Amino acid sequence: MNEKTFPISKNKDNVSLRYTILVMDMLNDFIYGRLKSARARKIVPKIKYLLDFARKKNIPIFYCNDEHLLSDPEMRVWGAHAMKGTKGADVIKDIKPTNNDRMIPKRGYSAFDQRRLEKALKSTYNGKGPSTIIMTGIHTHLCIKHSTYDAFRMGFDTIIAEDGVSAFTKKDHIFGLGYMKANYGAKIQKISQIIRDINEQSKL
Repeated sequence: MNEKTFPISKNKDNVSLRYTILVMDMLNDFIYGRLKSARARKIVPKIKYLLDFARKKNIPIFYCNDEHLLSDPEMRVWGAHAMKGTKGADVIKDIKPTNNDRMIPKRGYSAFDQRRLEKALKSTYNGKGPSTIIMTGIHTHLCIKHSTYDAFRMGFDTIIAEDGVSAFTKKDHIFGLGYMKANYGAKIQKISQIIRDINEQSKL
């Protein structure tokens, strides 16, 4: 990954904005397998569109993926899913990672589980790390929400890709979006708006 090519955009106040994208749990078990969701499948093309754009802009992408063991607490709630070393824990082929993307395993809801992601983020932008994290994937009221809290307490700005995240039900999705906006100051934006904003900022 050639970090020197990462773009550093600026907003209208001439403040540097360093973006990164998290792709949360877009795995076989959640999209096509044991805990599959028709709602989740609908966001796949939107996420792909954003990732294609990000790669052209050399924005770093992190795939944050469940790799569970039977001893993990989530087993008591959801049963066995996305087990380490199984096909169910693989990222779906529709948005397959490239060699420049980073894979971050996790065993809890938050992408910041066990601090692997925190350390990886700090290595981007020549050690400055990102200023803004764009959240995509599943589930809005669980892993996205918990990850956004951790990003919030670490001082990152967060943008939730409204049409690039999903939950099992529309109610859970709307609840998650509202909670993150009200309590963590997260921006809720469509992917088309996110792309427009990044393009506009790169002109400043």
